[in-house]
Amino acid sequence: MGITIKKLGRNPLVRRAASAAITGSILTIKATTRWQMINSKAAESAWKGQAPAIIAFWHNRLAMMPVCWPSREAFHMLISSHPDGQLVAQAIANFGIGTIEGSSTRGGNDALRALVQRLQSGESVGITPDGPRGPRMRAGNGVITLARLSGAPILPVSVSVSRRKVLNTWDQLIAPLPFGRGAIVWGNAINVPREAKEEKIIPLREQLELMLNNISAEADRLVGHSAMNPAIKPDSNQKNVDARA
Repeated sequence: MGITIKKLGRNPLVRRAASAAITGSILTIKATTRWQMINSKAAESAWKGQAPAIIAFWHNRLAMMPVCWPSREAFHMLISSHPDGQLVAQAIANFGIGTIEGSSTRGGNDALRALVQRLQSGESVGITPDGPRGPRMRAGNGVITLARLSGAPILPVSVSVSRRKVLNTWDQLIAPLPFGRGAIVWGNAINVPREAKEEKIIPLREQLELMLNNISAEADRLVGHSAMNPAIKPDSNQKNVDARA
């Protein structure tokens, strides 16, 4: 037929239908899952609009993120301008979540400026430190730079569900299923000084990466799964990396 799945994904009508299906699936999972939330006090100021924050989460938890923002306060997520990203944008818009187009590889500078503007206007934003291409569960410098420029704290969060499928993608994307147990785990805020130099940014990035891996392991444990391991660092000779380290 000469029509590929990728081409179909570029069709606005197909994307709208697919986003509606994704929205319905998330609503079903949200309603039929028995949720528990850990350390929610860390996010209360952001939920109330009192102190905007940078919500940081791994890319493989993206499908479950709408359940982590139980607030009517403005929230915007950084989403790729790729057709797959636009599909996600349409789906999360149904939960009142706005999007900012861009990534670390395309439209990065414009996206960074837009994120800083949102934060300085009092609105929270969401970002995947390992997106859009990985390595899986390894934090880049972008989120630290955003925190330094905006003055907003970074709030790590992770979510997991007992009933799920882990897809064979670069990030091992978690596709949640209904009628199970769910856990949302918040980490404590990480503050980045405006005057932070390169030698300070690296340990802060490593702190964020470790915290995200720790709370992801805890979220998985709470619903009966073993921890998911991050990708091996390019300069590492290790065969395996424990996310709970």
